[in-house]
Amino acid sequence: MVRHFLRDDDLTPAEQAEVLDLADRLKADPLGHQVLAGPKAVAVIFDKHSTRTRVSFSVGIAQLGGYPLVIDAATSQLGRGEPIEDTTRVLERQVEAIVWRTFGQDRLEAMASVSRVPVVNALTDRFHPCQILADLQTVRERKGALAGLVMSYLGDGANNMAHSYLLGGALAGMHVRIGTPPQYQPDPAILADAARIAAETGGSVAVLHDAMAAAAGADVLVTDTWVSMGQEAEQADRVDVFKSYAVDEAALALATPDAIVLHCLPAYRGKEIAASVIDGPQSAVWDEAENRLHAQKALLTFLIERSLIERGLIEHSQLGQAERERR
Repeated sequence: MVRHFLRDDDLTPAEQAEVLDLADRLKADPLGHQVLAGPKAVAVIFDKHSTRTRVSFSVGIAQLGGYPLVIDAATSQLGRGEPIEDTTRVLERQVEAIVWRTFGQDRLEAMASVSRVPVVNALTDRFHPCQILADLQTVRERKGALAGLVMSYLGDGANNMAHSYLLGGALAGMHVRIGTPPQYQPDPAILADAARIAAETGGSVAVLHDAMAAAAGADVLVTDTWVSMGQEAEQADRVDVFKSYAVDEAALALATPDAIVLHCLPAYRGKEIAASVIDGPQSAVWDEAENRLHAQKALLTFLIERSLIERGLIEHSQLGQAERERR
């Protein structure tokens, strides 16, 4: 069995905590675990523009001892209509994992359905699970723990970030609030999945249409751009609808006194977030951006090693053996 990471709940609560613990260790010792020593290659495919994802995966794969094979999908045969399954069958014979930033979740699922190496969701229109791992690592650094914290997201409740906050926060035992206009509700099936998970972890999920009620008492206040890639034609309408959901000084004043602020970037100051907030003392945005590197390294390590174990190619006792011998 190959372990893929297509959405946040492809990890169990215990596995999520394990990945975050490893991310902390890799942040402290960046070259301490080199699962890709060789170097072995990881394919990183981009259908969408990227800064943080491209940089963090490229640097992270290199720090794991590997080679980041960065592919512009538009200039590959994928861009000319080659079936996803055919591209996958070529790549899986030459790389240890495939990371893909694309549009439809169905494209990623098609790849995973035939891949014999881990497939990682680097962003789709439905989920952004690698970002949430980095966010959770950042919150743990600032707060010491995740379970029981109130994490409030203000903005588009129907987008990939809201969906991943629901699932990832629920896995961590957090109380996740989505503050969004009524016409931008999260997908009901995803909300139901998050509620089921939260019932098991001691967390909770809620969708509120009053932005200030969502912000009140939050330990973590989060937002995202109001206009995602592919929604540019809706910009004027979206700005008008979401303007009362901005993370500004008024919203921050309703949160707990030691609340932290997150934004996955790119940020548009004066729209979804005030300049005084993102650049202020309660902002953890730059730590959050750095932690994409550490969280994704931990995730790749986890997926590759677990896939090898489940295929019977290594024993659990062999995990980290190469690193111990190297020292």
